[in-house]
Amino acid sequence: MKAIWNNTVVAESNDTVVVENNHYFPADSIKREFFEESIAHTTCPWKGRASYYSLRVNGELNKDAAWYYPETKEAAKQIEGRVAFWKGVKVEK
Repeated sequence: MKAIWNNTVVAESNDTVVVENNHYFPADSIKREFFEESIAHTTCPWKGRASYYSLRVNGELNKDAAWYYPETKEAAKQIEGRVAFWKGVKVEK
């Protein structure tokens, strides 16, 4: 699977985990040069507290376009530390 934004592959892996129709990529499969830490956080009742990354590609910013759970609740351990995308980031084969 590939995560693509602004005509650039920002993550690529054959080992994604799908939860609620989102592909969660291993942390080591993201291209860190395009990721910036965000101060945003949200909470999911069964997964836990999510942290966010913004993407910066070719001078354009996509704020809070990726999220991950640094520590999940027990029911979501399979996605702990993995990264998922939204806000116009295409995930495809």
